[in-house]
Amino acid sequence: MSESEQTYDEGRARNLEALLRALATRILELDREGRLLDQAGELMKLTGDIRSELFHYEVRITYDTPEVAENRRIVSEAENQKDSKWEKSEWTADEDEEKEW
Repeated sequence: MSESEQTYDEGRARNLEALLRALATRILELDREGRLLDQAGELMKLTGDIRSELFHYEVRITYDTPEVAENRRIVSEAENQKDSKWEKSEWTADEDEEKEW
């Protein structure tokens, strides 16, 4: 799978937004006409199509490319080292110093 297939590009995101807006518009339209439940089949089909696309969006938007995963690892490692330095700072007494007090 190429990287473009693993991520969710702007064009596809705009298409998903358009699908969601179209569903919202159709629901409002049917509600105004008093036919909201009369068109349950149509709404289920629209919702199913959108549900599938939302699933792809969720999966792909959270996908880490190898580069992103490596960057995340480096940042996490640096944060752990920083935390470790704070624990051993000059403001923290060693066990031996505590015994002398």
